[in-house]
Amino acid sequence: MKRRIHFGFVTLLVYSLVSYFCSCSAFYLPGLAPVSFCEDGKGGEDCQTVIQLFVNRLDSVESVLPYEYDVFDFCKDAKESRPSENLGQVLFGERIESSPYKVSFKQDVKCQAVCTKSYKKGNQEDVTKLDFLKMGMQLNYQHHWIIDNMPVTWCYDVEDGQKYCNPGFPIGCLVTSDGRAKDACVINSEFNKKNTFYVFNHVDIKITYHSGASEGWRGARLVAATLEPKSIKHTDEKKTSCEGGTPMEVPGEFNEDLSIIYTYSVTFEENNSIKWASRWDYILVSMPHTNIQWFSIMNSLVIVLFLSGMVAMIMLRTLHKDIARYNQVDQEDAQEESGWKQVHGDVFRPPRKGMLLSVFLGQGTQIFIMTFITLFLACLGFLSPANRGALMTCAVVLWVLLGTPAGYVSARLYKTFGGEKWKTNVLFSFICLIFVLHFYFFLMNLILWVEGSSAAIPFGTLVAILALWFGISVPLTFVGAYFGFKKPAIEQPVRTNQIPRQIPEQSFFTKPIPGIVMGGILPFGCIFIQLFFILNSIWSHQMYYMFGFLFLVFIILLITCSEATVLLCYFHLCAEDYHWWWRSFLTSGFTAVYLFHHPLLWIHYDYGPHLFSLHREFLQIWHKRLLGLKDELIRFWWSKSLTSHNTLLALT
Repeated sequence: MKRRIHFGFVTLLVYSLVSYFCSCSAFYLPGLAPVSFCEDGKGGEDCQTVIQLFVNRLDSVESVLPYEYDVFDFCKDAKESRPSENLGQVLFGERIESSPYKVSFKQDVKCQAVCTKSYKKGNQEDVTKLDFLKMGMQLNYQHHWIIDNMPVTWCYDVEDGQKYCNPGFPIGCLVTSDGRAKDACVINSEFNKKNTFYVFNHVDIKITYHSGASEGWRGARLVAATLEPKSIKHTDEKKTSCEGGTPMEVPGEFNEDLSIIYTYSVTFEENNSIKWASRWDYILVSMPHTNIQWFSIMNSLVIVLFLSGMVAMIMLRTLHKDIARYNQVDQEDAQEESGWKQVHGDVFRPPRKGMLLSVFLGQGTQIFIMTFITLFLACLGFLSPANRGALMTCAVVLWVLLGTPAGYVSARLYKTFGGEKWKTNVLFSFICLIFVLHFYFFLMNLILWVEGSSAAIPFGTLVAILALWFGISVPLTFVGAYFGFKKPAIEQPVRTNQIPRQIPEQSFFTKPIPGIVMGGILPFGCIFIQLFFILNSIWSHQMYYMFGFLFLVFIILLITCSEATVLLCYFHLCAEDYHWWWRSFLTSGFTAVYLFHHPLLWIHYDYGPHLFSLHREFLQIWHKRLLGLKDELIRFWWSKSLTSHNTLLALT
């Protein structure tokens, strides 16, 4: 009875403590807390009355150069303000600023004029502005507006009765000289005049809100913001009419003066069935469905099972049979050794260019840990699209803070290789890769700056990045290298022969280049479909949010590369080729070469090929360091275990 009472008391105490801490653990991520809105005259500190509409950069799927809103000749806010942007937003080229479109909660606006833009035929400045606006319409540049940290979307019907919600809407469209309607011009049959541009100078904005009257909290929260762009020709700014009318035409040839009046309308709609926490769902649902993602996962799992079966066959059949036959032979009747048993005295011979290999492995450690933590946090929802710039900010900060593991791994392996130039090793550890990255980064930034693109990084941000590198990453690399050199070298299970063993003539498939080329095929097959969605989000300026699939594919990629490395390592050792260090780094790392050439499929136009080449170079370096590190560690463990067992058998 006492035991039962004591158990009940302990249970009650634990439940009370858990309830207490759980009741205090709820929190909102920075920048993701809900904002309440009230009608004019009922607002306060916890309830706003004015809804800020912000404009972001304009981009196009037909051009790699985004531009700020102010570069185009649109209406501008008289009291322009810019919200603070984090490092990730700046690096991604986001340039958010206030707009001249004024919105108050539950106050409908009907055909309100914003401004008038006039273009005189003989004015060279006006000609330049109009030509730039035509270029934007010809290349289908898209507006990106923001309300309550949520994109204002343009929803329209697509194939099979589905609705697609685009987080942007076009400036206008073009009907070519042969009468072909391009891009958004297909939505209206009135857009039919040859060699004519049609400007979307009017927008109908609909804001949907969730009222808190029945849920005990004040005001309302915005759950959706959509718009419909229209082209309407207005004759008088003071007497605008947005019902019907002729489209706003801009002739292909500027032969007469032109005036464009920009207008907007706003309506509000209450919808309590949509929760604030799920307000992004209507955007994400219209994007590529998850059934294709599951197909990608199943495709990758089939490859993993195939490789796992191959590895299991080698481990359970081939090696077991070799070892059993080796044990059955008496010392007097010992047969001549063959295959992987003959190279146990040379397998741990230090590789050529050991310093460079150790530096690459150290940088691979840094990239691997950064990638793993970033994807893990993204899976938990900390780096969602609603938290703008968080993904890039997290990656850069982790890269800077992970200099210690890079220096430690590089120094420890270099010491294991018998290296003595520790100062040069430390210097290369933080200069080798980062120098290449900074060179391409500054070159790309220079090109973007010359083109006047918003993707060009401001000088202050460049200084901040250099300060992070020199002030944090470099000292941490020194700290890691210090502890790495202080540790003893990794002890090998066998003593290396003084005289290198001669490697016999190799067949075509066991030679370095064919083996390296074949080693990256299967891993690339695992990520091919997922790579489609990633590149689509990059080049098509779409939101990528399926980090759970990406993390799962990342794990499958690591397993596939590891098993492919084990197989090729065994084949090479059976061929009595003990030069495995660099080959293990490059075998699965050759997947980066396929990744390097895959974006060629995305180049449908002949613009800016140098920019695409630079982007692919970044991906190649990043991917090769990551996979090279993993394969080197796997092969090191495999060779060490195999040689240890072989030596033990020889001694017995």
